[in-house]
Amino acid sequence: MISIQRCTSADPRFQTLVGELDADLLVRYGAKQSEYDVHNKGLADARVVIAMNEGAAVGCACFKPLDAETIEIKRMYVQPGIRRLGVAQHILAGLEQWGREEGYRIAKLQTAIKQPEAIALYRKVGYRPTPAYGPYVDDADSVCLEKEI
Repeated sequence: MISIQRCTSADPRFQTLVGELDADLLVRYGAKQSEYDVHNKGLADARVVIAMNEGAAVGCACFKPLDAETIEIKRMYVQPGIRRLGVAQHILAGLEQWGREEGYRIAKLQTAIKQPEAIALYRKVGYRPTPAYGPYVDDADSVCLEKEI
């Protein structure tokens, strides 16, 4: 059974999972990934959730505020062996709930064209295309989505 735990970006489980995410993205995007790496820093104050399955950390994500009503979902990852079991949906629901508790109304995120499974998941749970924002405005590979939470 999947459970969601709140923690901080300093949690070693989060650090390990993010390392796995970065390795996966490097395979998908090669050298282009270094352009995104800079946008994945500065998460010291991020609200982090870890998905747990039978005592093991199997997925993660976090959010940080973009403005007074909007959060940005970042560092979303589920280990390959447990994908397609609803873990990512639990993670997103946990982040959205936390965002609502803190008074936010909108969740935004950026993914990229070589992650069709991520795009399909986000669309399935109600995220809709939105214009590229922030550092992604001129990036043709970016796919930006948002949802009212």
